[in-house]
Amino acid sequence: MKSLYSRVFMIILAVILASSVLGFIASNIYYHIKLKPFNDEKLVSIAEHMKNFIESDPEGMERYLGNAAALGYEIYVTDGQEESRFYGRTFREQNLDKQDIRIVLGGGIYHGVAQFPNKPFITGFFDNRLSNTVGVPIQASGKTYALFMRPDVLLQFGELRTFFALVGLLTIIISIVFFLASTRYIVNPITRLTEATKRLAQGNYNLRLTTGRRDEIGQLAEHFMTMSRELERVDLARQQFVSNVSHEIQSPLTSIQGFAKVLAQGDLPEEERQQYASIVEAESRHLSMLSKQLLLLSTLEQGEEALNKKHFSLRGHIRQGVEMLQWQLEGKELLLKLSVPESISVYGDEVLLMQVWTNLLSNAVNHIPLGRSIEVRAEEMQSRIQVVISDNGEGIASEHLPFLFDRFYRVDRARERTSGRTGLGLAIVKRIVQLHEGTIEVSSVQGAGTSFTVTIPKL
Repeated sequence: MKSLYSRVFMIILAVILASSVLGFIASNIYYHIKLKPFNDEKLVSIAEHMKNFIESDPEGMERYLGNAAALGYEIYVTDGQEESRFYGRTFREQNLDKQDIRIVLGGGIYHGVAQFPNKPFITGFFDNRLSNTVGVPIQASGKTYALFMRPDVLLQFGELRTFFALVGLLTIIISIVFFLASTRYIVNPITRLTEATKRLAQGNYNLRLTTGRRDEIGQLAEHFMTMSRELERVDLARQQFVSNVSHEIQSPLTSIQGFAKVLAQGDLPEEERQQYASIVEAESRHLSMLSKQLLLLSTLEQGEEALNKKHFSLRGHIRQGVEMLQWQLEGKELLLKLSVPESISVYGDEVLLMQVWTNLLSNAVNHIPLGRSIEVRAEEMQSRIQVVISDNGEGIASEHLPFLFDRFYRVDRARERTSGRTGLGLAIVKRIVQLHEGTIEVSSVQGAGTSFTVTIPKL
């Protein structure tokens, strides 16, 4: 398996190679389109100067052409028959067409540089073949000659070619070295994240990563640390949940088993038998309620697929919940104030939202003293609906408020356990509200009462 470091290195080499090839092709295209005609025109002008000088002093033609070759030109002179002479470095290919020679001898100009064929990987400027020249006619010693010439690139620019080749080579080598160093700067944090992922998979959530970087790698490390802490919290919550479920099941089972053994005794008085049987029945109901609420929580965890939404009147809906608790309200002589406008309509799951209202109302009824009051008020805002259920009971201590919506959390464990309540009600309420894309908040002052505020979007 290739490492990320080697992959990045190979990608860098591929980018350098591709960039070099594409750069050469682009430069060569520019030469053929723009520079080649200009170069041809310039060389024709130089050849015309040679022609004028030779025709003004025919006797010095040999010496003049030799000096010109020594200054950096490749020259070919021919009369089209037997007399042909080369001056300067030898042409790589002597591929000049005879028809071109006859045209120049007839007084025409040969533009071999401008007519050099366009090829992606061949730059005509450096190709010293005879066809890649310019030609002009000259008159010397009573004869007509065709003079073909081009610059001797190696003689004129040999050192520059070496210089630029060295610059290009060193640029590539130094770039690779710097790329390797920068690649380590990128890859090393990812390698550390990979190792941290392995430890995380083994259940080691106590991870510390350097998060001082302000780039995407730094953000990734920060998100990874956040994920690690969240996974640790979820794992602890899972362990606590399993422990709580085991405890909640084990306690009634122990009672059922113990009293069942007592009931099996034949000489047990009838009064005690009925008492023990009622205890077994109560614990069975507790187990049944617990299993139903756990099943409901599991269903709610599936998300919005569990919802059956429709529009309905909020006031009528809450009144139904109040009617279900009417006997409890009368038993404790509690006053209920309902301030919900008829105009408010809610879009949600009737069955699940009913559990929200009845659970919050039931909590208020069960936890406030005789003769107190409960108020339910609703308000329709610009984009949401807010329902507040408050009471003037004894209130809840501030240290308990952050944990009220945790599963199996009870403020008074002894009292709640004897009441048969499971400690899952508020956890279910919070999940139902979340599924409706809403929020639920609690505020309480000891001695003054408690308020639950449910906010859901108005659709």
